[in-house]
Amino acid sequence: MKRSPTPDTRAQKTVFADPLAEVLRPGQSIELLKELHILTRDGKLNQDSRRKLKQVYHLCNFIEPLLNDVLGQQDTLTLADHGAGKSYLGFILYDLFLKARPGSHIFGIETRDDLVEKSRELAARLGFPRMSFLNVTVADSICSDQLPATIDIVTALHACNTATDDAIQFALAKQARHIVLVPCCQAEVAAVLRRHKNESFGKTPLSEIWRHPIHTREFGSQLTNVLRCLQLESHGYQVTVTELVGWEHSLKNELIVATRTNTPRRNARERLQQILQELNLQELEGRFLAPV
Repeated sequence: MKRSPTPDTRAQKTVFADPLAEVLRPGQSIELLKELHILTRDGKLNQDSRRKLKQVYHLCNFIEPLLNDVLGQQDTLTLADHGAGKSYLGFILYDLFLKARPGSHIFGIETRDDLVEKSRELAARLGFPRMSFLNVTVADSICSDQLPATIDIVTALHACNTATDDAIQFALAKQARHIVLVPCCQAEVAAVLRRHKNESFGKTPLSEIWRHPIHTREFGSQLTNVLRCLQLESHGYQVTVTELVGWEHSLKNELIVATRTNTPRRNARERLQQILQELNLQELEGRFLAPV
């Protein structure tokens, strides 16, 4: 004969866990996640929003130790996010880690008027007073009087083509302690390789690496990041290169994290210059070898 469930068992069966409680962190703003389309408008999680949230947390896992490093040494923290777009990164970092730290401030740098205005409105509505949004190019932000003389952390996620290089120049000029880059749409080096292709054939057998157009694009993209890493190392940064997310989410997922040590890698600048010369890219010396 089948036994009836005990009272304790019946009680356990009527308790349903909140699915959001399993994935959201304590105190996390539901309204913010809705605005960023990480949650649906009715506050639910679907498969796509779970994936987005997973990506956000994955990125935060890389950045949180950098925030803790700065705040472990001082009471203030400044972070500049280049090519901020909808400023989802800045908002998430502020919400999770900085809203209870009164000495912290996040600057979102973006050139699209509508996105800057929407970010300002959202920050005001959420009560995030230590977030500022600047309508300025990455290059112009280096000299902007709307930003402090030094910035602790600089981020640039999918800042297209040379905007990533401008973000590096910004970080060097602002003496950033940490730099977080996810490069995107890297066409400049590939264009120079393509322009000097015939000349390079007679100069080095390495030109076979980029003889075919698809290889020119792929090799140019990888080479760009190699040059950026050497540039950062030549200015006294320790560089780590890893994947941001799995290949199934994005092909542009190379994550470069640089931490200032004030001890330049001895031969980094020399190697960088040699690579530019060997691959017939001397015209790019101004971008990668220019003093700050």
